[in-house]
Amino acid sequence: MKRYIVLYRAPLSVAERFARATPEEAAKGLQLWADWSDRIGAGLVDPGRPLGNARRVTPTTVSATDSGIIGMSILRAETMDDALAMVQDHHHLHWADDCEITVLEEQPIPELRQ
Repeated sequence: MKRYIVLYRAPLSVAERFARATPEEAAKGLQLWADWSDRIGAGLVDPGRPLGNARRVTPTTVSATDSGIIGMSILRAETMDDALAMVQDHHHLHWADDCEITVLEEQPIPELRQ
């Protein structure tokens, strides 16, 4: 089985909306996550967390940046197609028109194999 990193991208307006959510709205959002987790089952290695406070690091500077990435998860699947099927109709995609999901396959480092 391979591991896949899932990055959730959304416009700033979505994060602002979450920050203003009522307890009832927050509970509804958590239930959507729980329902997705139940559907994925053992394929969900790590449900992840919200992300923020991004910094861009270069050889000469560190600066604040809006990466657009607001969260992450880790999946386990046989193939990229299987991983994509897990997020095909993810509730994140319905929060705003600009919401998207990026799925990245972890790659081996041959020099580190033992």
